[in-house]
Amino acid sequence: MAHLACKHEIINYCRYVDIFLIFDSNNTYIQNILKDFNALHPNLQFTVETEENQALNYLDITIHRTPTSFKTAIYRKPTFTNTIIPYSSNHPTHHKYAAVRSLFNRLDSYNLQHEEYQHELNIIHNIVQNNSFPIKPHTPKPPQLMDPKTPKKWANFTYVGKETSYITNIFR
Repeated sequence: MAHLACKHEIINYCRYVDIFLIFDSNNTYIQNILKDFNALHPNLQFTVETEENQALNYLDITIHRTPTSFKTAIYRKPTFTNTIIPYSSNHPTHHKYAAVRSLFNRLDSYNLQHEEYQHELNIIHNIVQNNSFPIKPHTPKPPQLMDPKTPKKWANFTYVGKETSYITNIFR
């Protein structure tokens, strides 16, 4: 890849599933880069998505190009439905709150401008509300400590679906 970066005067190369390139379009033609990338291996076929209105979506962010820098915002595909595991579902509580925690983790991990941060925070609050989470998320109680002398009983419950069975620990 280093030889392609030099050949096409690529300023920056980022790869995580997708590839993000920064290059000077006055000196480099994107179709030549695409042709060289597609020649790397016969089983790899790359496509190109170029910026529109000085913005480009990369993974879960939108990168906006300004005259002096870049600004980021959270990107969601047009098919996004604001649906996570509903609070009323019969999933373990920690699974439900994991989705909410990941939304807040992403919010705090990216370097967002104040307006973008507030916009994303409002979206998260709407997602939480639309999925019937309580306004104040409750903290699940820690599991009760059992007397080590109490025998543990195991039961196998068959689930008809994608999984064939799972084992549940039952205490008495």
